[in-house]
Amino acid sequence: MMKIYTRTGDRGQTSLFGGGRVPKNHIRVEAYGSVDELNATLGMAVSVMMDSEMKEHLIQVQQDLFNLGASLATPGAEDGSATPSIPPLPLSRIEQMEAWIDAAAGETPELKSFVLPGGTQGGAALHMARTQCRRAERVAVRLAEEEAVAPGLIPYLNRLSDLLFAFARLENFRAGKSDVPWQKAPE
Repeated sequence: MMKIYTRTGDRGQTSLFGGGRVPKNHIRVEAYGSVDELNATLGMAVSVMMDSEMKEHLIQVQQDLFNLGASLATPGAEDGSATPSIPPLPLSRIEQMEAWIDAAAGETPELKSFVLPGGTQGGAALHMARTQCRRAERVAVRLAEEEAVAPGLIPYLNRLSDLLFAFARLENFRAGKSDVPWQKAPE
């Protein structure tokens, strides 16, 4: 039986794919850890959502996020090329997500103001995932300023946050829950 614990990280270091060890607070570890948090939140969202079609799309996204995490956990070769032992990023999903966003936006009322996160359990969970996606994107951008990241990784996360917003609105709309518009404080 394989043990869950290895004790190799007990001194604050972790191994990267392809070799090498870095501190657990290294920007690369923070980047793939943020993607892992996002994936876990998506799993929670899927478990409480009502709409089966959106659930299927998000399960595809969860599979993609494992590829993104593997890419972030793997330093590139010295020449900047991708490491061949990891699965490729699903860049075609970016266009697919745009189509899903357009379909969701076509079904929901036109946005006239910012909306407060919330609504149904599924909608609220998707808003939470959206904020985690934005954090993962920010960390990936910081990493990209220091080291090479796979082309398309940042656009993928950027589009995913848009998708999660559109799906949160659609989940709420299909459940009969209206958006709550943000109201500016009186001056």
